[in-house]
Amino acid sequence: MKESPVFTPNIRDLTRGSIFRQLLTLALPLMAISFIQMTYNLVDILWIGRLGSRSVAAVGSIGMLMWMMNSVALISKVGAEISIGQSIGARRLDHASLYASHTTTLALILGLTFGILFLLFPQPYVSFYRLEHAIALEAAGYLRVIAPGIPVMFLILNFSGIYIGSGRSDIPFYINATGLLINILLDPLLIFGFGPVPAMGVQGAALATLLSQVVVLLLFVYQLKRKNGLLGRFCFLVRPRRRYTLNILKLGLPVAAMNVYFAFINMNLARTASLYGGHLGITSQTTGGQIEGITWNTSNGFATALGSFVAQNYAAGKLRRAGRAFRYTLMMMGLLGSVVSLAFVLRGEWIFSLFVPEREAYVAGGDYLLILGFSQLFMMLEITTQGLFNGLGKTTPPAIISIVFNTLRIPLAIFLGARIGVTGVWWAISVTSLLKGSILLTWYLILRRRLSKKGRINE
Repeated sequence: MKESPVFTPNIRDLTRGSIFRQLLTLALPLMAISFIQMTYNLVDILWIGRLGSRSVAAVGSIGMLMWMMNSVALISKVGAEISIGQSIGARRLDHASLYASHTTTLALILGLTFGILFLLFPQPYVSFYRLEHAIALEAAGYLRVIAPGIPVMFLILNFSGIYIGSGRSDIPFYINATGLLINILLDPLLIFGFGPVPAMGVQGAALATLLSQVVVLLLFVYQLKRKNGLLGRFCFLVRPRRRYTLNILKLGLPVAAMNVYFAFINMNLARTASLYGGHLGITSQTTGGQIEGITWNTSNGFATALGSFVAQNYAAGKLRRAGRAFRYTLMMMGLLGSVVSLAFVLRGEWIFSLFVPEREAYVAGGDYLLILGFSQLFMMLEITTQGLFNGLGKTTPPAIISIVFNTLRIPLAIFLGARIGVTGVWWAISVTSLLKGSILLTWYLILRRRLSKKGRINE
């Protein structure tokens, strides 16, 4: 097959030019997108916190499910980022377009499947947490409203992955920022009501999120289908071909499995926290986890950018350039992680009180942030190194380490929780984060030495 022309104004070549400038150009919009996703949840909590900590617990329990759904959606998103990035690095725009069509088809199938499942059967999931009856009813009502948005969420993440793999992280940023602004405007209106709009409580928060996400999806479709669209205005739906589908699954499944399992472990940790700390245990973990997203989302933005950068340079045979990008990213993440760690350790209660003003809630949440503050640097190290492995197409090592040590959290949380209460659950999370970051970096250094001996690290 004849090689197709590759680089158009819509695609960015990451194999040439300043490494640091290209990383920032790609990572800053991605980081902003991550913060936008985090802000969706924080805005909900900010307003729902005024309804009380029980309502926060109800929404937080469903937030765990949405986290799991985001993780499943990584099958198509990560598959798009890596396969499209590597196709562009290999100068095969025709392959990139076919991969985009396949990941979009896969995202729609998965999203519809899970959306219908949770719309029709919300109760089995809600009962998992053994919440008080009133809190469980609120949670089920929230899930019924948000479930139709699951296919929308899958497609949004997939389209973001297509743009990221093409080196154009700025487009998803602008589109997602628009959705956030709409959500910010709709949240208080639908939660508390105004004039002819009735107060809907937590269901209003779900509806605000759903409506804003529909707008985001429509904007993505418009951008991709406009004249001179990305990758030649590829088809959204195709009959899957074995070769492309298997490669997407090979790239995306390990990352998705790792994150799905991580979400499942956190659901079990939330359940354990509720046994030792009641609804305040769930409130601390879910709200504290959203606040912790300051470091998680920043790291994830830079790690995703690093993955796209490494994918193009790895396919172009420029591993030394990819290694320098990894070092730059580590330095930036180390600086930010130090600042956030100090803030959590020294001002955890005050930070938590901004979202849930009940004294009991922010004292308990302050303990969560204090303990997790000690592991923020190692969490950022793990996520950044995972981005490097993803770009190399070696998504299995991070999955192995994540699954092993996230599994360890459950028995460790039960052991410590039985002795020191709910804070034992938080220490189980912090200690295993420290181990994951350290071991994954060591694995990369071993891999790099092997590649160097084989003579595969060059310019």
